[in-house]
Amino acid sequence: MRRRPYSTSPGRGWATCATLAIVELVVSSAAVFVLIMDPLGNVPLFLAALRHTAPERRRRIVVRELLIALAVMLIFLFGGNAFMELFHVETPALAVAGGIILLLIALRMIFPTPERNLREASPDDEPFIVPLAVPYVAGPSLLAMEIVLVSGNPEALTSYLVGLVLAWLVTAVVLFFSHALHRMLGEKVLVAMERLMGMVLVIVATQMGLEGIAAFFGLAR
Repeated sequence: MRRRPYSTSPGRGWATCATLAIVELVVSSAAVFVLIMDPLGNVPLFLAALRHTAPERRRRIVVRELLIALAVMLIFLFGGNAFMELFHVETPALAVAGGIILLLIALRMIFPTPERNLREASPDDEPFIVPLAVPYVAGPSLLAMEIVLVSGNPEALTSYLVGLVLAWLVTAVVLFFSHALHRMLGEKVLVAMERLMGMVLVIVATQMGLEGIAAFFGLAR
C-alpha cells in the first residue's frame, strides 16, 4: 500500500504556534506569581500568626484567608487598567515601580532582618484578612505585578487569569498543609528554599526595571 505524503497546512501550523505561545505565557506567569507569593516562605509566617488559634479552626481559617486573597488578586487583575487610567500612570512607570517593589521583597527574602516592615503584626487570637490574606498571600508586589502584566498585554488577560489561579492553587495546597510541611522539611530547608526564590526574584525584578526604563526612553531591545 502506498503511503500518502505528509502535508502541513499553514493554518494548522499557525494554530499550533499560537497554542504553544499561550501555554508558555500561562506557565511563565504562573511561575512568576508563585515566586512572588512565596508559599514556602509563608509557611512559618502562617504558623506564627495562627499559634494562638484553636487547632480545630486553623485549616478553616487558612481556607477563608486564601479565598479572600484570591478575591483581592482577581480585583486587581481585572481592574488594573482602570487603576492606571484613574491615576494617570503609564506602563513604564508601573514596570519600574513593580521592579523596585519586587527587588525589595527579594532582598528581604535573601537577607532577612528582625524587623519585618513589609509584614503586618498578627493578632493574638484569630487573624482576619490581615496579615494572612493581605499582605502574606496577596502582597503589594504581586498586585503590582498583575497590573504591570495586564497593562502591557491586555489581550492576554485570560492567560494571566489561568496562571494566577494555578499559582494560587499551588500556594493554597502548600499553606493548607503548612503544619505537615514544617514538620517534614524543617525550618532550615524552608529558609534555604526561600533564599533561592529570592535570588530568582532579583533577576525578575531587574528585568522588569530594565524593560520599564527602555520603554520610557524608547530604546530598542
